[in-house]
Amino acid sequence: MSDSFNSRINQIDQSIASELCKPLPTSRQVFTYLMNGLAFGLTALALLPLLSILWEILHRGLSGFRLEMLFSPLIENGFANAILGTILMVSIGALFSIPVGVMTGIFLAEFSQTNPVTQYVRFITSIITGVPSIVVGMFAYGVIVLITKQFSAIAGGFALAVIMLPVIVLTTEEALKLIPIPQRLASAALGGTRFQTTFRVIISAAIPGITTGISLAIARAAGETAPLIFTALFSQNWSDSLLSPTASLPVLIFNLYNNPDPAVNQLVWTTSIILLTIVLFFSLISRLISQKSKAN
Repeated sequence: MSDSFNSRINQIDQSIASELCKPLPTSRQVFTYLMNGLAFGLTALALLPLLSILWEILHRGLSGFRLEMLFSPLIENGFANAILGTILMVSIGALFSIPVGVMTGIFLAEFSQTNPVTQYVRFITSIITGVPSIVVGMFAYGVIVLITKQFSAIAGGFALAVIMLPVIVLTTEEALKLIPIPQRLASAALGGTRFQTTFRVIISAAIPGITTGISLAIARAAGETAPLIFTALFSQNWSDSLLSPTASLPVLIFNLYNNPDPAVNQLVWTTSIILLTIVLFFSLISRLISQKSKAN
């Protein structure tokens, strides 16, 4: 009885294996090839505008690139002051937005399930995400520039912080929500308090996702132009302090793009390569962190 039963099971397994290994009908194969070709074709069509922009920037910008441009200000036909200004204001924005954004995301995800304020905080954060950057620049102008009577790097950093903040809040909240509930229960079963569970278990597991959101926020802030026009203005030389007008790469491109001088126009395209490299660098970092978190 047992031998016949095992024999029957083996026959069923062999039948299933033969069905799985059987080649697809010709019509199914043709359909698969057509769908794959359509998918690749649409992907190439979507990438075409991006690749054309990249080619135009590289084609026009690389020919005018010189190493000394990285160490001299605009007044000396370089863009080092704009690079430094961009890094400085993005750093100020990150200093303001990262602690507030991460702590807000933790509050929304871990400590406010029954708090009625949560819905309003999340709603306001979502609204700020869709606010045009020029409106953020006008807000920072009214809050910082009108009070200090001075365009400055601090005002520009504050405007970038407002842009970065909702991105960090929402990505932090989503990263924490992706942590399985059994990890929370396991920590509680071992005697961990709510605070210990959150900051020693949950946040540690969500760090890759949180870091990805921070990198994306920094990449977005590095390419913003409108907020800096209202707050940091521009400077053709090195800035004297954090309370003085400060150059940045996006504003340099905006100010000089329509200049008829061929040398200045060439400088704009070369500056575009530097800005594109900075944004691409942070985007790749976020992508690598995201892939690492999925692998773990």
